Amino acid sequence: MLDKIVKKAIFYLLILSHTQLYTQDFAGGVTIGLSASQVSGDNLAGYNKAGLLIGAFANRKITKLLTVQMEINYIQKGSNNPNINDLQNSNYNTPDISLSYVEVPIIFNFQQNENLQLESGIYIANLIDGFYNDYIGKLNNYGNNPFTKNDSGVLIGLNYLLFNKLSLNTRISQSILPIGSEDDSRSVYNSSKKGKYNSVLSFAIQYKI
Repeated sequence: MLDKIVKKAIFYLLILSHTQLYTQDFAGGVTIGLSASQVSGDNLAGYNKAGLLIGAFANRKITKLLTVQMEINYIQKGSNNPNINDLQNSNYNTPDISLSYVEVPIIFNFQQNENLQLESGIYIANLIDGFYNDYIGKLNNYGNNPFTKNDSGVLIGLNYLLFNKLSLNTRISQSILPIGSEDDSRSVYNSSKKGKYNSVLSFAIQYKI
């Protein structure tokens, strides 16, 4: 079902991007930046997983102080074990996680002054690839996907206008549903687990076209 939602979101984003050519109420552009992430519940702590963030956005001004924005992003998430190659460390055998998603945020931007916007919203995401790594490398899943196909969560952030068309965006997002297949609340193996959740800090530049 979420696959269909993502496809529809891409379709509507393309329409919005095209529509902005004909009205000043609409704007669109591209995003490029970096993500720093962790996975709550995997016994590792810290935003140590660096990743790529790249995408496109379209927005519409609702009032003078409120703008609604939709995005389509490719984003890398997961966790990193800095001691994974240190066999003398008791934490070396804790695998880290590599995830990549197509993500669709829907955001409300609140204008604070001429240059600064506060933002909040939700996102839905579709998993492209996900796997565990140990000190040898990628773990073999033997045909079983260890992560759920979909992710969804909430986000807050800041958007600061640097120049006429260029702005700096920083954002934190948090999953609201478990991302591990074994963490599904319906699983008989999950009676005492709290589950795993994505937590991401992102830093990006947005350019209006």
